[in-house]
Amino acid sequence: MDAGAQPEQRPGLDGSLPVIAIFGPTAIGKTGVAIELADLLRRRGEDPVAINCDSIQVYEGLELISGAASEEERERLEHRLLSFVPIDRECSAGRFGDRAHREIDGALANGRRPILVGGTGLYLRAALTELEMRPPVEEDLRQAVEAEVEERGSEALHRELPDELAERVHPNDRKRVARLTELIRSGHDPHPDHLGGGELWTAGLRRPTLLVGLVEDDEDLIAKIRIRVDRMAESGAAEEAERALEHGAARTVRAAIGFDEFRQNDLERVVILHRRYGRRQMTWMRRMEGVEVIDRTGRGNAEVAAQILELSEQIPCRVA
Repeated sequence: MDAGAQPEQRPGLDGSLPVIAIFGPTAIGKTGVAIELADLLRRRGEDPVAINCDSIQVYEGLELISGAASEEERERLEHRLLSFVPIDRECSAGRFGDRAHREIDGALANGRRPILVGGTGLYLRAALTELEMRPPVEEDLRQAVEAEVEERGSEALHRELPDELAERVHPNDRKRVARLTELIRSGHDPHPDHLGGGELWTAGLRRPTLLVGLVEDDEDLIAKIRIRVDRMAESGAAEEAERALEHGAARTVRAAIGFDEFRQNDLERVVILHRRYGRRQMTWMRRMEGVEVIDRTGRGNAEVAAQILELSEQIPCRVA
């Protein structure tokens, strides 16, 4: 290939370019990498668009606590599915998946490369596959379980879950513990949408996709988390949480990492919770077949973006 020549692009099933999905824990730099990747794609004549796959960033009015892309970052790269759900409504993975499918398909139909960015494994899976979800339960049951979680704590309900389900969810994960409890009490089998990525869902992607998981040395990532948490607090995360409560924050919103802790000014607890969650995310990524794991320790966003672009060019073209 001549110097300066562009590598051949590999289209997907319908002639579109492969989707790129960037996954990783809080503060690892997913958005920064996506922006640098978008710059590289534009130099090749593409028009990329980012699609959020974080379950908390979908809520309007929770931009600080969720770590959503800033206005400046959105000016550099268009982001879709950010802040589109009212703070007092629940957003399920099933509903999100339907919206994400429309965004991905619409972008590809318009010749745009979707870059999925997020830290919620279930939402990423919902965006990339035809995810089978359990139906919503009756509102009375949902409210009763929610009240029980408030009174007894998620750990108590976790102890009452069947062993095969309890081992797949952390006792402090209030949202998932409550959801499993609701499904069991309503007589639904909770397994299809609560296997924690145990089945090989990466084999059933709707579109040719490069799945990238970012990891980093623990010490470096903790330092980044501390910086981010301090900035969140200084920017008004506690006030954001109070406003959300005043406007009837939904259960998922109130279960967001840091929601209560910012109000209590317990910033160290926020750091600990993010780190624990991040460790689970990185363990999941390292074990999941089909995910290209990139260790970004000591590496800048531009360098990581260049590696992702190179990997995307290796996705084989599939012929119908």
